[in-house]
Amino acid sequence: MAEAPLLRTPLHGEHAALNAKLVPFAGYEMPVQYPSGITAEHHAVRRAAGLFDVSHMGEFDVRGERALDFVQHVSTNDASKLEVGQAQYSTLLNHEGKLLDDLIVYRYTDRYMLVVNGANKDKDWRWVSQFADQFGVELTDRTDDIALLALQGPRAQEILSRLTGADLDAIRYYRFAEGEVDGVHATISRTGYTGEDGFELYVAAADAPRLWRRLLEAGGEDGLLPAGLGCRDSLRLEMGYALYGNDLDEDTSPLEAGLGWVVKPDKGDFVGRDSVLAVKAEGPKRKLVGFRLKERGFPRHGYPVSVDGAEAGIVTSGTVSPTLGDGIGMAYVPAASAKPGTEIGIVIRGQAIPAEVVRPPFHKEGTVRKD
Repeated sequence: MAEAPLLRTPLHGEHAALNAKLVPFAGYEMPVQYPSGITAEHHAVRRAAGLFDVSHMGEFDVRGERALDFVQHVSTNDASKLEVGQAQYSTLLNHEGKLLDDLIVYRYTDRYMLVVNGANKDKDWRWVSQFADQFGVELTDRTDDIALLALQGPRAQEILSRLTGADLDAIRYYRFAEGEVDGVHATISRTGYTGEDGFELYVAAADAPRLWRRLLEAGGEDGLLPAGLGCRDSLRLEMGYALYGNDLDEDTSPLEAGLGWVVKPDKGDFVGRDSVLAVKAEGPKRKLVGFRLKERGFPRHGYPVSVDGAEAGIVTSGTVSPTLGDGIGMAYVPAASAKPGTEIGIVIRGQAIPAEVVRPPFHKEGTVRKD
């Protein structure tokens, strides 16, 4: 069977005009880097700002009197704690208590919005749709109608303030507001995936290209660069943020992945609850950990991990940190070897390079606001 043609985000023309290197990602043709290069883009986000196209993400609206009950049933965190204008990190589980996806739940005045990973959006839509009638809710897939721009970095607020009258100081971490940005209606949120301060702008697809250009213009003198998937990956890895498809998958329990903090069995029943409780009672047999190489080397996804000379796990994400200069990564290891300070080996070209289990983040000086 012929593969489906790659989709394009509303900003595809902007990436092409900037001579971005475009690659397949999550079913889309996406920029992995621009002529400035991955390292320059990474440092721009850490020191100034970067502008990302994340329009491949999926957005589902949930409306109805029992919208909260629906969200509580399909996701693991406790959405009843959300105030209007607040967002929450959560997960979707299958009936076996394994990870279908991680997501962010937004609470608006009249609805909830589920923001899911682009590579999973079709699967997630089929999954959550089967519960709609049970709760009498109206589900709408708005993915194609919405473009999503992420402005990240210590100068992000200063740059964005030039184009909006919204009170950005009032948008605290994992909060959002609706307002205008350069005349464009937007949901302005403050979540982020880089470890730096920043904002996400959910706008109508048709408005995205002009807003992209205006943001780059507004931040040009501040060192703002368009940023691609390459530095998005190195930035999130320096913070120890998991990536679905690498560190998370349908064979993994959230307790193995270190996501027990977003699983709230006390809120009542939800999909996968009994299975999660069973894993909790027994204790996960493996755990996702961060590691840092003690010698030079480039750890990559799929490399074996050794413990006491025997293969015991696999690297799920790895890179040489542009900020730190060392090889860092994440891996699943036996639970007994997951304690920080434990010596492990990362097998690179047949040689076990010594590494130490460390507690992320690897980069501890980010500007992300937690207030």
